[in-house]
Amino acid sequence: MILSISRNFSRTSAVFSVLALALMLDAQKTERPTPPTRDPHAVGYVQAKELPDGSVPPSDADGNFIIGPTHAMSPEVAGDLKITNGTVVEFTMSSADSKFYPGIAREPNTFGTPDPKDPAKLIVTTSHPAPYTRKVAVYVPKDYVPGTAAPFIVSADGPDRFLFATLDALIPKHKLPAMVAVSIANGSGDAQGSERGLEYDTMSGKYAEFVEHEVLPRAEAEAHIKLTKDLNGRATMGYSSGGACALIMAWYHPELYHRVLAYSGTFINQQWPYNPSAPHGAWEFHEHLIPQSPRKPIRIWMEVGDKDLYNPNVMRDNMHDWVVANENMAKVLAAKKYHYQFVFARNAVHVDRPTVQQTLPEALEYLWQGYGATPH
Repeated sequence: MILSISRNFSRTSAVFSVLALALMLDAQKTERPTPPTRDPHAVGYVQAKELPDGSVPPSDADGNFIIGPTHAMSPEVAGDLKITNGTVVEFTMSSADSKFYPGIAREPNTFGTPDPKDPAKLIVTTSHPAPYTRKVAVYVPKDYVPGTAAPFIVSADGPDRFLFATLDALIPKHKLPAMVAVSIANGSGDAQGSERGLEYDTMSGKYAEFVEHEVLPRAEAEAHIKLTKDLNGRATMGYSSGGACALIMAWYHPELYHRVLAYSGTFINQQWPYNPSAPHGAWEFHEHLIPQSPRKPIRIWMEVGDKDLYNPNVMRDNMHDWVVANENMAKVLAAKKYHYQFVFARNAVHVDRPTVQQTLPEALEYLWQGYGATPH
């Protein structure tokens, strides 16, 4: 899955000359350097257990782990991703039918400018209402018993074919419950001023409410299934901003979700519009929210790559380093005694596909530990 990161340069006037635009693009290259390769044993990072190359952590162990540099696809998943033990039902949703997200878009090749009074606040003037359509795909295992309430996982940036193939392989082996996957495409664009950014980076319960009231009823109707209301049988997952969204859903609605899976989670300052109750966006999770809140009954699996994004951009707020953000998350989760597993992947870029293909089976097994037991 390819996730784009928005171009980071400021727009100083409504019209640019060709020369000015060329100069700005050159400047942008400086603003967004190639991410350095981070050392998982660097000062300030969490202590982590380094595993033999090619292996993954045990699925029943909390804590911090280092894997790689080799990332071969898990042998449990068929290389052709063919679905043989379930079915996939797809449908389309339109912004015209949504009470939660009527649609916005940011003009191409624009970003925003830092607030001169607060560099951590981005001013975007090129975002406007815009329609969208999104695809939703629902994986239903053969083991699903019609009429019963199935456990399920909600996935961002769908349809996620590898997730479906992984479930298709693990459920018949009884390594996972007979669960449904509801994989939802974003509403287009990326980062501040876009529909995707509005959905995934906003620190509120709105996206979880959109899923609950608009997506899940359609999924049940289209796939002829029933989804559980038991919060212990509901999970969220995503990549990049979708990973941040997965935690946002559970954080603001812990009565709906207790399990979170995030690859290269965008736990950085990327929220727009500005929200004074969470002024630093998802960076607030490790800066204030988790340390200053009672421990919530949330189990978390998360990953970051040693070559993950480092994007100082025009804001210069020191809150755009994905590795630091995820390392900080591991620190605060450990301090608050959460059940979590943090994987630092060597030789891995942002949402590194080989790493996903290597680790997703183990990640899902870890995520669903204790299913059916009393929530903790």
